[in-house]
Amino acid sequence: MERHIKDYTIKDVQDVYDGPGGLLWEAVMGEQIHSGGPEMTDVLAQKIGLEKGMVVADLCSALGAPARHLAKKYGVMVKGVDATKTMIQKAIQRTKEAGLDKMIEYYEGNVLDLPFKAESIDVVWGQEAWCYVTDKNRLIQEAYRVLKPGGKIGFTDWIITGDISKAELDPLYDTMAFPYMETFEGYQELLKKNGFKVLEAIDQTEEFAKCFDEYYKKVHIDLKPTILENFGQELFDFASNLVTIWRKAAYEHKVGRGLFIGQK
Repeated sequence: MERHIKDYTIKDVQDVYDGPGGLLWEAVMGEQIHSGGPEMTDVLAQKIGLEKGMVVADLCSALGAPARHLAKKYGVMVKGVDATKTMIQKAIQRTKEAGLDKMIEYYEGNVLDLPFKAESIDVVWGQEAWCYVTDKNRLIQEAYRVLKPGGKIGFTDWIITGDISKAELDPLYDTMAFPYMETFEGYQELLKKNGFKVLEAIDQTEEFAKCFDEYYKKVHIDLKPTILENFGQELFDFASNLVTIWRKAAYEHKVGRGLFIGQK
């Protein structure tokens, strides 16, 4: 399938998460802002084999909820990188309030140019955010550069999991400001091409679709009065359309979630 790329940049993503979009996503998906919540974070942590004292680089760390979860539960040191000022500020504040600021540092920056020395990181981590990255090959290259020999990359992301046309992809990308999504096979190829041994690649589309059942209910029932009151009809209509079309595409197994583990 020929890759379909939209003209969304890091600035478009910042606008979403600096504005009401960030608040809406937190309300619908929870503080971790990814499908599956803390339980999914644990699945990834256990598959990677996180151990106390490891240094983890969380790329696109958002509000820092996964970083706090990992630091508290697994005793790892986390370095979060995110390009959105609002997300970084909230992450720093919440991390301080949780008493975890000695274990977690945040860097405002672009994950395509990481602020870390070569071979200084034990684990590169990501959860459902690299779909926003304009050059996923460069991202994987940077991950390889900063990882220690034998270090691991572990991430989940929204991906293309079946045959889908440009006409179907366009509205999905437009609701999310995605430049493009990688395919299930494409991520595995990128990892191999950049020197990683692929340890695991799991298509989690079925679970992903069920998460959208929950988001559909939240938007249309549980949170509807709050969204209308705080954000207005326009944003409610936007959210309603978003969860409807993504849920449909996930149940048709055209888009979904992938989990990937690689080793340097």
